[in-house]
Amino acid sequence: MMGAEEFGDRGDSDPARVIDVLVSHGVDFVVIGGVAVISHGHVRNTRDLDFVASTAPDNMRRLEAALRELEAGLWGVDAHLLGIDLDAETLANGANFTLITQAGGVDFFNEVPGGAPYEELRERSLELSLAGIPVRVAGFDDLIRMKRAAGRPRDLEDIAVLTELERKRLANHGD
Repeated sequence: MMGAEEFGDRGDSDPARVIDVLVSHGVDFVVIGGVAVISHGHVRNTRDLDFVASTAPDNMRRLEAALRELEAGLWGVDAHLLGIDLDAETLANGANFTLITQAGGVDFFNEVPGGAPYEELRERSLELSLAGIPVRVAGFDDLIRMKRAAGRPRDLEDIAVLTELERKRLANHGD
């Protein structure tokens, strides 16, 4: 397992690798956060992959296996001292997990401020191809609600840019 002491931050991010591993293990998940923002047309950097997943026991076992393949570990000050195993039960019952992996930072959320229950979020998600890999990404309205609830300066900037992109998209379709 990787630890925070190996990197000053969570290292270089390779979201495509994380997505590929999640998909290869059959994990039922929806991408949120920066990668979702980029998928909706806002060109910006992101340092991690954020996602939510079904907490069904079989899905949590698949997520556990995927995270094991990525050599995931908790990240943060003294996270390695907490003795928390990233097993299916812990993943299903925890709130949010800030992780470091071979592919950089990964944030797994069970609860997202402003987020709908997983089944609703998934139902409204978009199926896109990221780096040639089919993946579900949070829909526009859900993404805006989550960003608004987070309320950080970067989130507010994302909302402004995404809203303008959506306004232009709708105006172009009206012609």
